[in-house]
Amino acid sequence: MATNHHDTGYKELFSYPEFVQQLVEGFAPTEIAQLMDFSTLKNRVFGVENAGHSWEALQQAVDRVVKIIEADPNKERVDKIITRWIKRHLSRLGAEVGLERLNSLVEDRDMLAENLENLVKKERLEGAKAAQQEVARNLIARTEMNDQMIAEVAGLEVAEVSDMRSQVKH
Repeated sequence: MATNHHDTGYKELFSYPEFVQQLVEGFAPTEIAQLMDFSTLKNRVFGVENAGHSWEALQQAVDRVVKIIEADPNKERVDKIITRWIKRHLSRLGAEVGLERLNSLVEDRDMLAENLENLVKKERLEGAKAAQQEVARNLIARTEMNDQMIAEVAGLEVAEVSDMRSQVKH
């Protein structure tokens, strides 16, 4: 679901368990750092954000994280921490739908998976809209087509194409 170079860099950085251990031990409160078993640290939590290619992959990623939480002897505490992290992460990505109702990843896993699916759909729609606008900009710049024709080809409203043309002239 990476949408820019910052997301890619973030994933790359957190793909190194040693870095994650140093980060948690250096910056997290001691009680949180002590909950970690760094010998088993893998890219499990971050697998949620990497599973955006399908609803099934998202659900599987959420289910994997829930299993890890349920197996932990401090599951209520770990659930709170991971739920808080996921809510913050999803909020930054723009997946606001229903996040205020997410209190427990274990109890609300289906709602979380639905939020992740909505985020993927939103990103795909935004990408499609940007592609349509790029097609229109290219047609405005390189052809003599009128706004009506460009709108039909690009799948946009005529008014939007007209606005784009007026911005090009300025």
